[in-house]
Amino acid sequence: MSERNPDDQITQDAKARETALEAVSRLTPEATGLVRYRSTGRLLVIGAGAALEAAAGHRGELRPQGLLAEGTAPPGLPVVRQLGRTIRIDGHLGDFRVRLGEPGDAGAETVEADLVLDLLPEPLIETALAPAGYRRAEAGEEGIAQAIDELSSLVGTFEKPVYVAYDPSICAHGRSGHMACSRCIEACPAGAITGLAEAVAVDTHLCQGGGICATVCPSGAMKYAYPYARDTQEHLRLLLQNYRENGGADPVVVLFAAADGELADFSVDRFLPVMLEELASAGLETWLSALAYGARRLLLVDGGGAPAETMAALESQLEIAREILRALGYPAEAISRVPAGSWRDASAPLMPEFRPAGFYPLRDKRQSLYMAIDHLHEHAGRPKPVAPLPTGSPFGAAQVDEKRCTLCMSCVSACPGKALLHGQERPQLNFIESNCLQCGLCTRTCPEDAIWITPRLLFDRAARSKPRLLCEEPPFHCTVCGKPFATRSVIDSTLAKLRGHWMFQDARARNRLTMCETCRVVDAMQDPAAIDGDPKGQIHQ
Repeated sequence: MSERNPDDQITQDAKARETALEAVSRLTPEATGLVRYRSTGRLLVIGAGAALEAAAGHRGELRPQGLLAEGTAPPGLPVVRQLGRTIRIDGHLGDFRVRLGEPGDAGAETVEADLVLDLLPEPLIETALAPAGYRRAEAGEEGIAQAIDELSSLVGTFEKPVYVAYDPSICAHGRSGHMACSRCIEACPAGAITGLAEAVAVDTHLCQGGGICATVCPSGAMKYAYPYARDTQEHLRLLLQNYRENGGADPVVVLFAAADGELADFSVDRFLPVMLEELASAGLETWLSALAYGARRLLLVDGGGAPAETMAALESQLEIAREILRALGYPAEAISRVPAGSWRDASAPLMPEFRPAGFYPLRDKRQSLYMAIDHLHEHAGRPKPVAPLPTGSPFGAAQVDEKRCTLCMSCVSACPGKALLHGQERPQLNFIESNCLQCGLCTRTCPEDAIWITPRLLFDRAARSKPRLLCEEPPFHCTVCGKPFATRSVIDSTLAKLRGHWMFQDARARNRLTMCETCRVVDAMQDPAAIDGDPKGQIHQ
């Protein structure tokens, strides 16, 4: 009797799936850097006397010290007493600084530690993801013992990847003293991102790789680096290409976090699994690229382990994706977040079949997004010209009240995406919609409150990329040489604002405001009052 060929029991989709998974297993993503921690076991236990006594008996490799909030110190345990002072913790594994009292107070003190065990009734650190080396436990023997066992494993030298890369040159956090985009700060569950004057700072020791900061970033200033989005998208491109070329049909891409890999069986014929470090590390550009590359559906498998604020921010990005799909005439649920236990049972309309995109992923987040959107638009049946989007979307329009705008160009200097442009030799304000991040810096910067923004996505690529005139005025000509140098509204506004200023009380000084820079200097040099710096002679009276 001849042996039965095992291939007879395997469907074409299953064979195509295995071939595709084998092909992408050879991909090598771009390497990221490493963050190093060094802990010698200095443990600071914070709590009341009874809690410290329970902790003092579990030492092992640790060298404990107590911060006594109240009660009596246990024998044999060195302690620092709180004495009513406030407590604030900064730092991370190997470099914690526990500050007692307010800076500058006579009784202020700083205690340094490698590890912290917090046994207070209310936690000292309330971020959803606490720093490495910090443990919170209830003041009971079992909970304390478990926490100390966990902390005991954190003695030595440890490394982790640098999860994000940050480019301040394209960040929309702030300009010219005005703050705008803070989406990464608000979304970070570890408190690893803080705002500076015109940028943000990422504490790589606090960052735990959730990736939501990169997903919500409108400009691509914050990039996930483990792996980079470009590597994930290339993985998807080759996975779907190989699956299709080997006879597979109706592919469904399944994104899941590494920690959730044991929650479900991903070995189902047409379901193509893609493991991410964290589910929230992939965003719009990756999801829409997957559909453009030919996925009939994209599932985000939620194992329930991510912080609530992370999933809320991810859901807001999903709503943006759904609105784009609706406007294109595709099923909105083609991109879905589903529970880990029931992802195979989830049902929704599939994307229609069309020629898959062949573009290579780019480093630039917005360009990758537009390539995917343009391909989906090209193959849409009856798309709307514009997709209305929710607040917080990375696309949109800017509009100007021409009666209020003085063409001062404050908005142009503030715009981080270079969506707002001056008219070179002509007094006009132009706008390129494809560059608009909807950060709101222009609205915060405009001294006349003449500009507002509207979230939307314009599908016409040519119209989206072409400069559009928002406001224009005839030029104001220098009253001496006739050179155009400003607009009438700017001159009128300047004269009005400086009407009461002591330097512009006489007619000659006020008239200089209507001159170009060259004529203004010449006139000032010929005016004795201007040279003395006292137009009305008040100083020398």
